[in-house]
Amino acid sequence: MACGALCNIAKGAGAQAEARKQAVVDALPPIFAAMLAHPADADVQKMACGALCNIAKGAGAQAEARKQAVVDALPPIFAAMLAHPADADVQKMACGALCTIADGAGAQAEARKQAAVDALPLVVAAMRAHPANAGVQQQACTALCNIAAGADAQAEARRQAAVDAL
Repeated sequence: MACGALCNIAKGAGAQAEARKQAVVDALPPIFAAMLAHPADADVQKMACGALCNIAKGAGAQAEARKQAVVDALPPIFAAMLAHPADADVQKMACGALCTIADGAGAQAEARKQAAVDALPLVVAAMRAHPANAGVQQQACTALCNIAAGADAQAEARRQAAVDAL
């Protein structure tokens, strides 16, 4: 399972992990393609979301560029959440990807947060569907926080969208 391998390769922090993450950025289009080609396969969706999350994690210019590249995965992430509402692992990994994509400050991060705003009802649905799953709750809360955060002109509207999703 290629998405699972990429998920594991991109794990971690530090210089070595950053180098591995940069090395697998070219794998993003095949990850997107796998998600679109196998929408009913929860394992593919879970591992793909995990790979996207791990590839995008980090700080600095390279991590910001990776987050920008991963933003193209928002529609497949939304589709995974909609297709597998009862699968806590898919929901946790999808929320983790959303929280990483929406992390950060500055103009690019604010644009990513705005692009992810449509996920708010899906994140709340995941929380409601899996109230006893600490992993889902943690990733979902962080996704809500990151998407709603910011000082840009659209931040207040994102915060209201988060309230409306509740």
